[in-house]
This record gives sequence, C-alpha cells and structure tokens, in this order.
Amino acid sequence: MKDTELYDRYERTLEDGLVKICRGAGLVGDMLLRSDDIDARWDDYIKDYVADAVENFNTYPEAAISWAGFLGIAVAHWWDADWQGHKDAPYRSFYGTRGWDDMDEHVLRDLLGLELDSPEAKRISDTLLSCALATLGLIRHEGIETQTEQGFFVLTRSYSVLYRIGAGIELQRLGYKAVPINIKR
Repeated sequence: MKDTELYDRYERTLEDGLVKICRGAGLVGDMLLRSDDIDARWDDYIKDYVADAVENFNTYPEAAISWAGFLGIAVAHWWDADWQGHKDAPYRSFYGTRGWDDMDEHVLRDLLGLELDSPEAKRISDTLLSCALATLGLIRHEGIETQTEQGFFVLTRSYSVLYRIGAGIELQRLGYKAVPINIKR
C-alpha cells in the first residue's frame, strides 16, 4: 500500500470515529458540517499549528491534538460572526494570554463568550479531550511510532481532522444544518 493510501485510510477512519464521539456528546448531527472558507484557513494555519504541536507533543500530546479542534471552533465562529473582518487573521490571534498554552481557554472564554466552568464549555472541552485520546489510541492500534516520518504525517492528518471536527462542532452550535436538496432535471 502506498503511503498516501495509508494516510487517506487512516484519516477517514479517524474522522468517522471522532464524528461518532461528537455525535454521542450531542455536538454534531448525522454529518460533519463544513465550509470551504473555513477549510481554506486551515491551509494557511497548518504549518504554524504543526510547529506548535510538534514542540508540545511529547509533554502534552492531548493538547497538541485537541487544540486543533479549538482552532477550528474559533475559525468557524469568526466565519459566522464577521468573516470579512477576520478572514485574514493571523494564526497567533488565536493564542491566549499564555500563548499556545491556553488557546483552548481563549477560544471558549474570549471568542465564544462561555464561562470556562459552564456545562457547554465543559462538554466541548471534554469531547475534544475524548477525541484526542481516541486519536492516540488509533495511532497506537495502527502501530505507528510518533517520532518517525510516518508518525509525523499521521499526526498532521490527525490535526487536520480535529480542525474539521472543531469547525463542525461550532457550526452545529450556531444552528447550521445540512439540508438535502432535491434537484430536478
């Protein structure tokens, strides 16, 4: 199997599993909501995010993985609130007062306006932690060593999935829905 096929299969398996976790927590519906605008911002942020995640992965693996979800939440929130005003925001604008270390709190408290001990903030945080733990479990199950080239690419794919999961959580929270359209020819 080519590496690309392995990574694509891994990414599909991971996303399917994480969507089930989020659906069980009531944070997403039957399908993960997406936007091309939000997805495109990940392309702009991925290098900076991966640099932060790699630096922190050995000490805080769950944060390195789940923070990508918080970044997706923040971008989706800004997409809904004022995309023209925020679409070019630099990656570091998502940092908290302690930089990357409190990105999660900054997103929940300062961008979404949630109290950190509120049931909604706890449900989001707990679910993204569960997603990070499930990601680490899948990596172990696949027998992938995170300190290898293959591990780097699998983690990068994992961060991308978590970003999309976070964006989907926020779009659902904001009331967006996927509605089937019947196109008659």
